[in-house]
Amino acid sequence: MSKVLYIKGHPLQESASNSLTVGRIFIDEYKKVNPQDEIKELDLYKEYIPLIDEDIFAAWGSLAAGADFNSLTEEQKKKLVRFNELTDEFLKYDKYVFATPVWNFSVPPIVKAYIDTICVAGKTFRYTEAGPVGLLEGKKLLHIQASGSVFSEGPAAVFEHGASYIKAVAGFIGINDAETFYVEGHNQYPDRKDEIIEKAKRDIVEVAKRF
Repeated sequence: MSKVLYIKGHPLQESASNSLTVGRIFIDEYKKVNPQDEIKELDLYKEYIPLIDEDIFAAWGSLAAGADFNSLTEEQKKKLVRFNELTDEFLKYDKYVFATPVWNFSVPPIVKAYIDTICVAGKTFRYTEAGPVGLLEGKKLLHIQASGSVFSEGPAAVFEHGASYIKAVAGFIGINDAETFYVEGHNQYPDRKDEIIEKAKRDIVEVAKRF
């Protein structure tokens, strides 16, 4: 049995989001193929995702200097506890599915904030003399990315920093089995919009069967 974490990174309802629409089809098909697996859905826009800010840095600094956790301010404790919860939760899963749009060439800011909670030295990677080494080998990741333009290839590929970023993060923390599923071009080619979305819906079913 595998444990799957489905991370949703779009604020709209599924019916208004291509990434979440395709993500739902994936999850439903995955459940059919793997009924024994445990799946948790994490909607980043409905969760408290703390930013790495002055409070977090101050808390880390105080604890590193030997201070007791109870000596931190209430705000520092609140943020740090939640930050650590998200890190530890991520570690419990075997497979990860991200569903995100492209906003201004990259992922939404809430997704970046969440990723900051899963890149933690000593938990998801460690430092060595040869450089950082990921600790999550053997896990799998799928990123479903929707965008109005085509970013996977062609002239706009140089502006793509969403899928490439998540894949880089996956590799950094040791997840080398990572792939991107693109739902793209529906605004660039409005006359083919329905065709593009329907093809994505069909193709993601096949991805779910082998994930």
